[in-house]
Amino acid sequence: MQVLRTRVGGVWLLVAAAAAAVMLTAMPEVSATRWTVGGKMGWTTNVNYTMWAEGKHFYYDDWLFFVYDRNQMNVLEVNKTEYENCNSDQPLHNFTTGAGRDVVHLNVTRPYYFISGKGFCYGGMKLAIHVRHLPPPPSASPFNATSSALRSSYIAHTPFVLTAVFAIAALREAFCRFW
Repeated sequence: MQVLRTRVGGVWLLVAAAAAAVMLTAMPEVSATRWTVGGKMGWTTNVNYTMWAEGKHFYYDDWLFFVYDRNQMNVLEVNKTEYENCNSDQPLHNFTTGAGRDVVHLNVTRPYYFISGKGFCYGGMKLAIHVRHLPPPPSASPFNATSSALRSSYIAHTPFVLTAVFAIAALREAFCRFW
């Protein structure tokens, strides 16, 4: 009787593993990027943050990670005019927590303007970025030949088909071992 319970439990374990594999591959891939502002240099003087941001794409749900000397600098969000004039008198938001490692969640699609007050903005500690929605995945454009269009649709479904094949094989193996 104990052997039968072990075999039945093993079958259910394989069924659950196969189901989990199918579910995980069917889920869309979502990932946010955590950007360390300034890269290895961090949030400091003598870094051109315009050049640092150039070529980077900032999307909804990404994060900015500011690393800096907490005793001297800060992280302030300001409007465009205050950014251009390095005016930190009325920031929209002060992200400074006092630890020198501050995180900003980019949860609105719009332009963001960051500066460091205490005169550091005049030394280049200012960052302007534009946050956008993640673009949709590229759609497969059919070629002139119909066989190419059919092949691209088969390729797009390959992960699901392979997962289903492996799940069926695992179920068959479990069933054969049980009986």
